[in-house]
Amino acid sequence: MDEPGRLSGLVELLEEFSRAQFRARDVGAKVERIERRCLELFGKDYCYSIIQNPNGELCSHYPRQIVFLEYESTEGDKNTFESTVRVSKLQDLVNRSKMARCRGRFVCPVILYKGKHICRSATLAGWGELYGRTGYNYIFSGGSDDAWADTEVVEEDAAARNGDAQLFDKVRGHDIKLLRYLSVRYICDLMVENKKVKFGLNVTSSEKVDKAQRYADFTLLSIPYPGCEFFKDYKDRDYAAEGLVFNWKQDYVDAPLSIPACLTRHLNIDWREYQSWDLVKQTQNYLRLLVHIINGDDNSGLLVHCISGWDRTPLFVSLLRLSLWADGMVHSTLEPAEILYLTVAYDWFLFGHMLADRLIKGEEIFFFCFNFLKHITSDEFSSLGRKARRKSSQARDPGLTLEDFCALKPRDRGSATSLSSDFSVITEDSPGAFGSSNCDGVDLMTFGPQSHAVWKKTHTSSPQTVVWDRTQVTAEDHLIQPAAKSSSSSSSNHSDIVLRAGSSPLEVPQCRWDRGRAFPSLTAQTERAARLEAVRSIFLSAYQTSIGLRTVSPSSSGAIGGLLEQFARGVGLRGSSTIV
Repeated sequence: MDEPGRLSGLVELLEEFSRAQFRARDVGAKVERIERRCLELFGKDYCYSIIQNPNGELCSHYPRQIVFLEYESTEGDKNTFESTVRVSKLQDLVNRSKMARCRGRFVCPVILYKGKHICRSATLAGWGELYGRTGYNYIFSGGSDDAWADTEVVEEDAAARNGDAQLFDKVRGHDIKLLRYLSVRYICDLMVENKKVKFGLNVTSSEKVDKAQRYADFTLLSIPYPGCEFFKDYKDRDYAAEGLVFNWKQDYVDAPLSIPACLTRHLNIDWREYQSWDLVKQTQNYLRLLVHIINGDDNSGLLVHCISGWDRTPLFVSLLRLSLWADGMVHSTLEPAEILYLTVAYDWFLFGHMLADRLIKGEEIFFFCFNFLKHITSDEFSSLGRKARRKSSQARDPGLTLEDFCALKPRDRGSATSLSSDFSVITEDSPGAFGSSNCDGVDLMTFGPQSHAVWKKTHTSSPQTVVWDRTQVTAEDHLIQPAAKSSSSSSSNHSDIVLRAGSSPLEVPQCRWDRGRAFPSLTAQTERAARLEAVRSIFLSAYQTSIGLRTVSPSSSGAIGGLLEQFARGVGLRGSSTIV
């Protein structure tokens, strides 16, 4: 298929996606074409089986044909990794465990990386979902959970009081069996709450607050990340994520950041500062952590979830898929337009992201995902080891590599006038670094809402947003005294210039290597960066064509022209305030 054809297919996908949320029991010809295309793209690199979900019997907002990747099938690949899971056994476990999680969104494997499964799901279901009206309807309606899309169910503590905790033992026991069968060891919870609360009542639960400690054998990570509502602030700031900081002092935010210390070594991240990170730095650091986890354990898989599993969860699943693809580690034969189509269609659309609703509300977490690719092009986000990256770089350009340059003595480097003074080198541990060690029983690095950030808040109109000002720090703000930091732990995204909500984004100068000057063989852009930039470019073009005009009412005076200018300026297509 030629480039215009691929773009038209993506435009058709986005138009269907923005029309209505996917429901497995309500599928037309366009959705059937999308489903077939996904299977074709998966089949280019993998042998797979299908977990059948016709009419949404398992979950109405999961794909009708859930792809279970068994092994890589690329010809000539000597490093093929094959799954040991039998799909018939998996289907049985899914049927048994589907009630364990919110909205029936069970643990589902979606990426196969070196024989390990990266999975997604919703958080754990609460009492009301098991025994309440919605749970009753779920059981006797063949799995239809459409009512859950617009309502919340209430968890009560009656289970413990009435002696019916055995139900939780049974249902969550099936969930645990499914996790173990998929060899999942790490569970990453993106919720900013310990339990979702509405009207003063608990709505859902999570593994980290399971009173019976049923999930104690797993390595639990609480990595709170803002929900989709926060991304309205991102859109209102002309799609500028730099300087946009979540307000961690809101009443409902009670989940601390908690990561086993053995998983943080060699990342050079000061996790104590997470509440001061802007949206770019927070997303970057969480992605680095996830890549570090799946790269550091040769045998165990990973589960990522938020509350419902259709906003923050696809964000990180999609970023993981694209990042690994850019390294040549998954979907190795797919071209940029093909991997983009696959992740939009499968990770977002067919798993039930409510794009139409999010667009109406201006909560553009979907757009953020693909525009964010410009922030993960460097090798510090790569899944390849240091030696592998060096070998790959030399294969592309046998001249002087960046790492070769860093290894030179100062007198041998020549002129460095074209380099930034903020130059730093990132080193990593080798794969398998913590796979053989047990994270259980080690100290957790836990920093919660009770831990005050060292920067002082200034007023903003949105309770979701905090703009930090480093110039006004009082003694009482220093409740946590940070230790001496290495040069690599500081964030380049924080400057003494404060970006306030609604301000225009600052122009970010691009670094250009002049091959005719100091470094004649130094490669300007890695293959990884080129691939990710290609995906982002195709996405922006298709998004502007299919969705760009739909976020403003036609009745607004001058709205269409204003939107086009705002969108083009925000995504970097034109304008003096271009973000690059």
